[in-house]
This record gives sequence, C-alpha cells and structure tokens, in this order.
Amino acid sequence: MAKELTHRADELAGLGWSADDVNRYAELWDYRQRWGAMNLEREDRLFLRKAEAALPALVTGKAAAKKSTQDKSYYRWLRFHLDAMKEAEAAMELKDGGQGAWPILLEEELRLLDYFEPVLGLPDTLKAKAFDNFRAQMSAQAAALPADQMQACSYDFQAALTVLKEKENSKWRHLVEDSGDQSYPVLLGTTAESFRNDVRDQLTPLLRQTLPSLADSEKPDPGAA
Repeated sequence: MAKELTHRADELAGLGWSADDVNRYAELWDYRQRWGAMNLEREDRLFLRKAEAALPALVTGKAAAKKSTQDKSYYRWLRFHLDAMKEAEAAMELKDGGQGAWPILLEEELRLLDYFEPVLGLPDTLKAKAFDNFRAQMSAQAAALPADQMQACSYDFQAALTVLKEKENSKWRHLVEDSGDQSYPVLLGTTAESFRNDVRDQLTPLLRQTLPSLADSEKPDPGAA
C-alpha cells in the first residue's frame, strides 16, 4: 500500500460525496498532517477513517502502472459532471419521468468506456475532445423537440467545477465553456429511451474510430442490455 502525499478530495467528489463533506475531509487531512491524528476530535478521526475507506486503495510497483478505467482522470471527469447534473436535477421541477439529455449522453459514454476499456492516456484524451461537438449536436436536437416530448430547463455547466477549483488545484476542464445558465433539455416519456438508443447507435462507432487505443480492438460492439 502506498501512502498518499496529498489529500484525495477530487476522488471523493468523483464518488458523489457532497461539497461540504469533501471540504471537511481536505481540511481534516491537512490538520492531521500538521498536528497529528491525536489532536483531532474523535468524531473527526472517525470521519477521516470513513472517507479514506471509501477511496480506492493506493498501490505501488507494477500494479500502480495500470489503473482501472474508472480511476482514469477522463472517466472521473465525466462522472463528476454527471453527478453534478443529477444533483442539480433533484432541485428542478421536472415532469414525471423526465430525463435530462445531457446525463443520458454522459451515461452512454461511460457505459462504452466501461465496456471497451481504452487506455485513456494523453493520445486518447486529446482525441476525445471531438466528443464535445457530438454532445452539443445531440443536445441541440433534443432541445428542438416539441413541447410534448421535451421540457426546456436551464443549467449552469460551469458552476460545479468552478466550486471544485476554488477548493483544490483541479486541472479538469468545463464540459461546456459558455458560462451561466444554458439550455438543458429534459426528455419526456418514451422520447428519453429513443434518444438514448440514438446516442448509443452513433456514439459506439464514433468512440471506436476516435480513440487511438481502440484502433486495433477486435472486441464486438456491446449489446443493447
């Protein structure tokens, strides 16, 4: 097991911990480094233990050279934005069964990454910026649907990451560069499933053709399940 040299607050955020808990963990971690665990209140020591138990184990040697797909920065970046959207949707007045088009886009990309397990090193992540246009085009198509199929909402695509960057030195980029509230179409009824299938049909070949580490992959396309 390897001892971390800095706190891992961004990983807790990626696991869905609240901003308050992530901030508390970072502050307690820094305090422990300076003054030792014995100077912490029992409740704070237990909180640190709980946080560190939730984090993936750090390893050294050959095992450290190969991270799982879910531990790669690009994957965690997508997961972070998906979790932020899900949290924001909980505060929106959505019609029954409504599903945001953007979360569907991210869920399908994560699904394909889980299946194909690309390297997600620098060559892959540079090429993956091409997916920005795909997401924007699909979102625009969703926003153009009639009112009986789509609920028009808005979402600040920069807010969650801006908060994270204020707390730590995150190098992640915004999913959408335009600041302030942006169009956030929510799909209703069977429209959501039709949209998901359309995303899946288009994104599967696009991802395989775009990421260099999948160029020689002979893995068949995933099933619809």
